[in-house]
Amino acid sequence: MQFLDRLGDLSGSYDALFCDIWGCVHDGVRAFPEAVAALRDWRARGGRVVLVTNSPRPLASVARQLARFGVPAEAWDTIATSGDAAQDALASGVVGRRVWHLGPPAEASFFTRSAPDIAPLDHIARVPLAEAEGVVATGLMSDDDTPENWRATLAEAAARGLPMLCANPDLVVDRGTRRVFCAGGLAALYTDLGGRSLYFGKPHAPIYALAHRRLAAVAGAEIAPARILAIGDGVATDLAGAERVGLDALFVAGGLAAHDLGPAIADPASLAAWLTRHAAHPRFAMAWLR
Repeated sequence: MQFLDRLGDLSGSYDALFCDIWGCVHDGVRAFPEAVAALRDWRARGGRVVLVTNSPRPLASVARQLARFGVPAEAWDTIATSGDAAQDALASGVVGRRVWHLGPPAEASFFTRSAPDIAPLDHIARVPLAEAEGVVATGLMSDDDTPENWRATLAEAAARGLPMLCANPDLVVDRGTRRVFCAGGLAALYTDLGGRSLYFGKPHAPIYALAHRRLAAVAGAEIAPARILAIGDGVATDLAGAERVGLDALFVAGGLAAHDLGPAIADPASLAAWLTRHAAHPRFAMAWLR
C-alpha cells in the first residue's frame, strides 16, 4: 500500500474516480475545502469524477444538498446514489407494489423523484404496515433515533415475511462531530430478527453498475475498470465494494475510521496493519482527501 500526500500524485494513472461523498468530500454539515480543490483539479487535468454515495436520495436531491454544503458542481461530473439503484430495484417489484416506508418525511422524494435513467415508480403505493407487501427503509426519523426504537415494529414485519429494501447500506455516518444511525442499521437489525434485507448501494454491485453507466454517459465511451480509482473512508462499504468489482482503491483514513485509528492515520505502517486486521487491501491511502 502506498501512502499518498495528494490526489494529484496519481494524475495520469487513472481516467476517472468513483469518489465517496460523506466523510471524504463533506462531513454532513460543510464541505472539506481541500477535497473540493482536489476534485476540481482532477477534472481540470481531464479526469472524470463520479460521486458514488450510499445516500438514499435521488441524484438531483443529492446535488442540491452538495450545493448547500459548499461542494460546487465544478467538482464532479455526475452522481450515482444508493437511492437511485434502490429505486430501480423497487420499480422492478423486488419488494412488491404496496410498501411501508420507514424513514423521515424529507426522504419521501425517494418515491417521487426519479432520474431520467431510472424506471418510474408510479405503480408503487405507500401503505400502512398492515397492508404492505414489503418494507422500504431510507433512514431513521431523526439524529436521536436508533434501530432499537423500531425493534417491535420490525419484528412484526419480519414475522410476516416482508422483504426489506434498504436504500442506504451504511450503518452509521458522522454528521459534523456526531455519529448517527443510517438505514443500514435498521436492515442489520431486521436480519437479526429473521427478516430478509436487500441492498443496492456500496459494497453491492448495482450501484457500481449505475456508476459505470453514468460515467460512460458523461465521458462519451465506457472506461475500463483498470482506469478507474475508487475513493472512500468506509472499510465495509467503499473498500469492500471496490475489491468486489475489481477497482483499485484509495482509503481516506481521516473519515469514518478515524475514531478507531487514532494516531495510525499519520503512521503508514500502523495504518497498513490496521487495514490488514480488517481484511481490507486498498492500493493507496491518505489521511484526508486533498
